[in-house]
Amino acid sequence: MNATPSSEPVPVNTDGILDRLAELRKADAPTHGGRVLSYVYDPGLAALDELAASAIRSVQHLNGLDPTTFTSIGVMERELLTFAGQVLHGDADVVGSVTSGGTESCTLAVKIGREDWRARNPRRAPGDRARIVIPTTAHAAFRKAAGLLDLDLDLVPVDPATGVPTAADMIARLGEDVALVVVSAPAYPHGAVDPVREVAAAASAQGIAVHVDACVGGWVLPFWEAAGGADVPDFDFRVPGVTSISADVHKYGYVPKGTSVLLVRGRDLQRHQFFSVTDWPGYPVVNATLAGSRSAGPLAAAWAVTQALGVDGYVALTRRCREATDVLAAQVDQIEGLTVLGSPDGPLLAVITDESVPEDRRVDPHLWADEVRTLGWVLQTQPGLVQSDGTRLPHTTHLTVTPVTADVVDELAGALVTAADRVRGTARPAPEQVLAHVLGTAAPGVDPHAALAVFDQADADAVWNIVRGALLDEGDGGPTVPTRLTPLLSLVEALPPHVSGRMLVEVVARISEPQSAPVEPTASAG
Repeated sequence: MNATPSSEPVPVNTDGILDRLAELRKADAPTHGGRVLSYVYDPGLAALDELAASAIRSVQHLNGLDPTTFTSIGVMERELLTFAGQVLHGDADVVGSVTSGGTESCTLAVKIGREDWRARNPRRAPGDRARIVIPTTAHAAFRKAAGLLDLDLDLVPVDPATGVPTAADMIARLGEDVALVVVSAPAYPHGAVDPVREVAAAASAQGIAVHVDACVGGWVLPFWEAAGGADVPDFDFRVPGVTSISADVHKYGYVPKGTSVLLVRGRDLQRHQFFSVTDWPGYPVVNATLAGSRSAGPLAAAWAVTQALGVDGYVALTRRCREATDVLAAQVDQIEGLTVLGSPDGPLLAVITDESVPEDRRVDPHLWADEVRTLGWVLQTQPGLVQSDGTRLPHTTHLTVTPVTADVVDELAGALVTAADRVRGTARPAPEQVLAHVLGTAAPGVDPHAALAVFDQADADAVWNIVRGALLDEGDGGPTVPTRLTPLLSLVEALPPHVSGRMLVEVVARISEPQSAPVEPTASAG
């Protein structure tokens, strides 16, 4: 018997939904206008936003799982990778994939290195583990990848004055158990390019894969010199021994979030990143990336924007980045008590206290950033770190400069000066003071470090109660991250990583936890 399709209309009530979204968006940091110097990359061109949005809408129902069914996906990916390969001086042996972002690109690069190492060591003993060698400043994505892929992590200290490891220190860590060496172009924390050429030469001589993490620099450093900037150290496929490069299009490629490229020298090497299954009763599965089904929207937006800009467009935008970077770097160095760390190779600056001036004339970069925020600008604070060799990387404030910064650079520079004048000579809370406050151990004779043992037995609710009471502001909707982040960053420096990690996980996890009350059905559904 044939069933009769229901003619009952599907209840859909769109009233007020977009209005509520607009209201929620009011609490977000602004993504345009140059007031947030991290996370967002604004070219200042409304036409690119419209182009990207139209491209996303045109492919919003496509599934990137199968480019043999949705063939436009294969064409767009091929053309985006071709452009990226040309920009990074790849030849006919360089192939690649489009991924969801830098973390996925870096994880796949580590997977390639691991599988290549296993192929080169077929007689390894059971339980033998490979290492990946990375500088302390390499992106946290590599630490995540090492954990996911069961690899040992070998961290090489960097020079605290420059943020760059020496080639000799990197090369000294090489050995038969190394599956991958990672160098950055540039490293995000301080904006400097690692010694790619020297490390790649030594690693190549030992048959070790070398990945260049150019996630933040891959779409701006290739145009830096043409835009009037200083020479950039060689880092791309012109360097013998470089086997793979990651470059996020959603950073200085100026496209919506969700697009990175991973380029690999050699098809056989690149095939290690693939996953395939043909021995199950469903459709054959072949994935080039970690995801199966995936939206084609970010790819379409990236393809459209790169087609529109081309090399000339990227050079022009990079020139605006470079000009704004020069102005801000000069301004920071003119502020008594602050200075730029090292010699950055692009549009990323890390600002530290200038310890060459008297203590009462110094400016703490975290207090400075908090004060800058009160003037309407968001800078990114970064904690200090004691490296494995005992040297300490200073705590810094990070500025990511984008083309739109050039439109507001004078106003921003004035805010940087004003904020520094307000906090000059003020010391941030000592980590031990913040730790004692959080753990309630301010009483004389109580060792706050001994009290950390509470975290070894604490469950999620216990950790949350400590965090919310000591570090977070109480708003109408419950605890919120405070506007002034200096105490929180000071605490991160004071705590062992497993403890500070648990505390910050609890903060982030609570943001999106489901409400306890059930969602009521809409009137139209009743």
